[in-house]
Amino acid sequence: MGIEVVVLAVVVGGAVVLYNGLVKLRQQVDAAWADIDVQLKRRYDLIPNLVETVKGYASHEKETLDAVIQARSAAMSATGPAAQGAAEGMLAGALKSLFALAEAYPDLKAAGGFRDLQESLAQIEDAVANARRYYNAVVRDYNTKIQSVPQNLVARSFGFREREFFEVEEAARAVPKVDF
Repeated sequence: MGIEVVVLAVVVGGAVVLYNGLVKLRQQVDAAWADIDVQLKRRYDLIPNLVETVKGYASHEKETLDAVIQARSAAMSATGPAAQGAAEGMLAGALKSLFALAEAYPDLKAAGGFRDLQESLAQIEDAVANARRYYNAVVRDYNTKIQSVPQNLVARSFGFREREFFEVEEAARAVPKVDF
């Protein structure tokens, strides 16, 4: 009877260790997504200032300005990595149109406030890209762990589910051009 108790203790102890490792990875995934969310909110807060600056120089370009605002709203309301990635792709395309518009207005392009906003946006884009890389790496590790034996037995028993990667459409992968 003593050996059965030892075996049971080893099995339960192993399950606890595996469970705790999965919880730690799940928390890292959640924290990484929160980092992305913070960076995206910084970008969303910057966009109205950018639009207002452009409006001052090119108020008759309403269609382009409205497209940026609509894309921002869609991105802000998107939930989950897949929906967020699609919305971010649309927003990046709208921002590219906005910066292309600036090329047609030399006074706007030369304005210090506009240049500062472009530079801030480029820095935020870099931070978003870094946060996305980290999130996807943690999701990869987490998904691999919950699919691997024997962790998959513990994961299935306690409801651990795979997470989605945060992938932005190819057109949105390039940082908006900042040209002084």
